[in-house]
Amino acid sequence: MKKKRISKTTKAFYIALSYVSPRLNTQLLFLKKFGRLPNLKNPQTLNEKLLKLKLEDFGKNELVRQCADKFRVRQYVKDCGLGHCLNELLAVYDSAEQIDWDSLPESFAMKWNFGCGYNLICPSKDALEVPAAKKMLEKWGREPFWAYFSELQYRGVHKKIIVEEYIGSEGGTPPKDYKFYCFNGNAYCVMVCVGREEGWPRFYFFDREFRLMRINRDSVNAPKDFSLPKPLGISEAFQIADRLSQGFPFVRVDLYLTQRGVRFGEMTFTPAAALDNKRLPKTDLLFGSLIKSSVK
Repeated sequence: MKKKRISKTTKAFYIALSYVSPRLNTQLLFLKKFGRLPNLKNPQTLNEKLLKLKLEDFGKNELVRQCADKFRVRQYVKDCGLGHCLNELLAVYDSAEQIDWDSLPESFAMKWNFGCGYNLICPSKDALEVPAAKKMLEKWGREPFWAYFSELQYRGVHKKIIVEEYIGSEGGTPPKDYKFYCFNGNAYCVMVCVGREEGWPRFYFFDREFRLMRINRDSVNAPKDFSLPKPLGISEAFQIADRLSQGFPFVRVDLYLTQRGVRFGEMTFTPAAALDNKRLPKTDLLFGSLIKSSVK
C-alpha cells in the first residue's frame, strides 16, 4: 500500500504557518489527522503530551536539541559511557559540495543530521551514481525539515552531513533496528518492524522479557500464537536505552543489534511527529500516563 502523498501546496502552507504560529500549525495538523483539536492545556495521551513538550520545551531545551542532532548526539552517547556503541565516524561535511567521494570506503552510511529520512546507504560504491546522490543530498539540505510539523527541536540546527561505517550485510540488507519507548529513564517496551523488505511492514511491541504486547493494530491482529525469537543482546539493549533516556520525560531510542554488539541509531523525541494514529487509543492514554513532565 502506497503512502498518501502530500501536495506541494499543502506542504508549503503548513511550512509557512510554522514560521507564523507553531501552535496553530500543530492544532490544524492534529485536527486533520484525528478529527478533533488536541488538548494542550491538560494533555492526557502520548501524542498530546509530546505536542505540548514540543511547543513549550524542546525548542529551548539544549540537551534535547543536542540529542535530536544526529551529529552532536554522538558526544552525548560518549558522555553516557557508551561510546563503544557508536558506529565509526568516517567524515563530516557542511555541504554536499564538500564531499570527497574518492576518499570514502567501498561501503558507508551517509545522512543529514537535522531530521529523519535523509539517509544515503551505500553497500557498494561501485554501484553508486555520485551525481544523482549529490543532487539528492543538496535537495534534502535545502528543506526546512522542522517546519512542516513544527518540530522545534530541529529548528536552527547547524546542518551537517555525517558519514559512518556501513553495518548492513554485504547484500545491502540493513540490520534490524529496535525502537525503545522510554519514559523517565525506563525503556518500557520495544517496537520491532517485520516485513519491510517485502513492502508490507508490520510493527509489533514487546516487553522487557520480549513477550508480545497487543497494544497496536498489528499486534492485535496477529495470530494468537504469534511470537518472534528473542534476539541476542536485547537485554543489554534495554539497559543501554535506560541509560540514554535518563532525564527525559520521553524519548524513543533506536538501536541496532549486530554481530559486533549493540550499535546506536538515533534518539527521537516526536515519533511520527507526535501525530501517530496507528496506536490504539487506549495505548496512547497508557503511554501518556507514563510521562512525568515538568511542563504544565
